[in-house]
Amino acid sequence: MDDDLVLRRQVCFALYTASRAVTDVYRPILDRLGLTYPQYLVLLVLWERGDAAPTVSELGAELRLDSGTLSPLLKRLEGAGLVVRRRAARDERRVEIELTDAGRALREPACDVPHRVAASTGLTLDELVALRDTLTRVTETIHRQKGK
Repeated sequence: MDDDLVLRRQVCFALYTASRAVTDVYRPILDRLGLTYPQYLVLLVLWERGDAAPTVSELGAELRLDSGTLSPLLKRLEGAGLVVRRRAARDERRVEIELTDAGRALREPACDVPHRVAASTGLTLDELVALRDTLTRVTETIHRQKGK
């Protein structure tokens, strides 16, 4: 049977189940750090930026999250003492996100997260890099076609 509407032949289903499986791998690893997966993603951006505090809108653009999703996430991180939200000195309409000392200190224990997740996939480093690059290309192409 050569039917295009068979579930296991759908790219969307493969992406969906892979995404859920990988997120499930992250959960217990991040629980040790007191983080959820979306909080971890926010911290990755902030650790990467160092002392350059992004605005909420810049952070949202980088993570492809809208402010309705990002704002409660940032409030929880602030409540946990990991970030501070401040009005920009030059433009008070803009809110900048800065790591606290506790947020910066969490980077060190998080260093093993990518390695632990990678080890759980059964893929080689080269295969993981190729997969990441392919998924990035798919995402960028779709967003470019949609005008985002």
